[in-house]
Amino acid sequence: MKNQTWIKLTFALAVPLGLALTATADDAIPGTLPPAADKQGVTYAGDIKPIFDNSCVKCHSGDKPKGRLKLDSLAGALKGGKDGKVIRAGDSAKSPLILNVAHATKDDDDWMPPLHNRAHIGPLTPEQIGLIRAWIDQGAK
Repeated sequence: MKNQTWIKLTFALAVPLGLALTATADDAIPGTLPPAADKQGVTYAGDIKPIFDNSCVKCHSGDKPKGRLKLDSLAGALKGGKDGKVIRAGDSAKSPLILNVAHATKDDDDWMPPLHNRAHIGPLTPEQIGLIRAWIDQGAK
């Protein structure tokens, strides 16, 4: 019960200050996640890096990545950013990365890529999200 009170207090203080919070499974909109792909043996290097290179690394790489989250390497993706880990290996449905790229949260400030971004990057396709889900569910290797 104390944790719930702390979370509510943190949220109540963070929102007016404009601080970003990482999406959690509690923030998910039911039924909005595409299913994980059926492909077996999904790897970061062979399957996920090309998606991230196309849609994520413009903002999430370099010396000053947004949210201190680097997605240009497996190590960076697994490390997470200023709000903590974004990948829960073995559980894509609770991984903040999936909730954000699937636009499956109530707060569109968490959506990635953002709807109106300077690079004009569109949202990931359900197939891309499904592949990322499969990668995470298979251990995020």
